[in-house]
Amino acid sequence: MTLREAKVGQTVKVQKLEGTGAVKRRIMDMGITKGESIYVRKVAPLGDPMEITIRGYELSLRKADSEMILVE
Repeated sequence: MTLREAKVGQTVKVQKLEGTGAVKRRIMDMGITKGESIYVRKVAPLGDPMEITIRGYELSLRKADSEMILVE
């Protein structure tokens, strides 16, 4: 499943990052790497953006970016 499909209050683990080039590098620069745990804090009413907690800080992700992150 992708990070976008995760529910509010759920903690998931990153399995794989999809995408190529600059987009994948930008996601990795935000601290989202394989094996990291992500806690889904909030999702905006229309689903974009979503707020997550990773590595001890809060991060807002666009829907398009969250679809590139495969989680378990």
